[in-house]
Amino acid sequence: MRKSKKMLSALTMTTVLGLTAAACGSDSKSSTTTNAATAASSAAGVDTTAAGGATATGDASKVTACEVTDLGGVDDKGFNQIAYAGVTKAEKDLGTKSALLESKTEADYATNIQSFLQKDCSVIITVGFLLDSATAEAAKANPDQQFAIVDSAAMDNNGTPDDPSDDKALPNVRPLGFATEQPSFLAGYLAAGMTKSGKVATYGGINIPPVTVFMTGFLNGVNYYNTQNSTKVAVLGWDGKEGSFAGNFDNLDDGKKLAQGFADEGADIVFPVAGPVGLGSSAYATEVGGLRIIGVDTDLYVSNEKDKAVYLTSVLKGIDSAVFDTIKNVVDTGKPGTAYTGTLENGGVGLAPFHDQAADVPQKLQDELKTIQQDIIDGKIDPLKAG
Repeated sequence: MRKSKKMLSALTMTTVLGLTAAACGSDSKSSTTTNAATAASSAAGVDTTAAGGATATGDASKVTACEVTDLGGVDDKGFNQIAYAGVTKAEKDLGTKSALLESKTEADYATNIQSFLQKDCSVIITVGFLLDSATAEAAKANPDQQFAIVDSAAMDNNGTPDDPSDDKALPNVRPLGFATEQPSFLAGYLAAGMTKSGKVATYGGINIPPVTVFMTGFLNGVNYYNTQNSTKVAVLGWDGKEGSFAGNFDNLDDGKKLAQGFADEGADIVFPVAGPVGLGSSAYATEVGGLRIIGVDTDLYVSNEKDKAVYLTSVLKGIDSAVFDTIKNVVDTGKPGTAYTGTLENGGVGLAPFHDQAADVPQKLQDELKTIQQDIIDGKIDPLKAG
């Protein structure tokens, strides 16, 4: 399991590890994955002082953080794995306990949460927008149980993403959101400045807002480069409303096919927003050469070593730090904290270093990225509108 990530040295960004404290069932083989520490705590019997996950404030040994993954699984080299890194960091640094359930089908979301409701979980952390409804339903039915959810801006009492007309957030759920359009805009500008063919591409796993927000930021970043430099770099796979999607987050073959299709159309840089599906694109790029990949969620140059040479950069989300902060809040206060959004300004999102490809990125382009980053922070550029 990854414990750390190299961060934004190439662009001198603040690191995700500097995240401030204020701040997305089962099959025949069983959906449960339990680490050694969890097994030991289970055997000993995890002691909590009250039902519903309440714990003695300040006593980390009485806090158990329980994670439910989406279909990508805990070894997805993406947000499930990063979230669990936050859980295990809390276990190591704070002395908390942990438990993990991996979802194999969508039906497992509610089943796994219900299973944890029968355990002594101080906080149940669900990973991914697709767990919104199951998390909200469980939270409403169990108001004394504390929850956090990754990649959900906020949830109303209907169990859906927050609607401006119904702004009643569930008090026992901490949404952990990330302004991923910001670093994706930088990635798009970078891709437009690096392409030799004049064509770049992006695609998603499933057409849901936490995926398309990356793609829109990327598209707008490319368009902004075109505006600033009088160029006509084309974006394949997303026009702001419609685009290419694998339909899943786990089939590597789909990622290979999509990357091959874009390469056949002339794209020389591809930005997959599809979890493990994107690893198929990276494998294809390694196989054929001449195709660069922009990673997502974590620094894939570090976590996907066999294909590291193809990564120009990665769009980063500090999920591990947000999860760690949530667990620490539970230790300190008994509650996970208020809604959090990771931004460029607070270090919750960013770009990874260029690593082996740093020498290929012109200094002028690097300087422009620094300026654009600051303009985003200062509100001069809106990555969801600029282009």
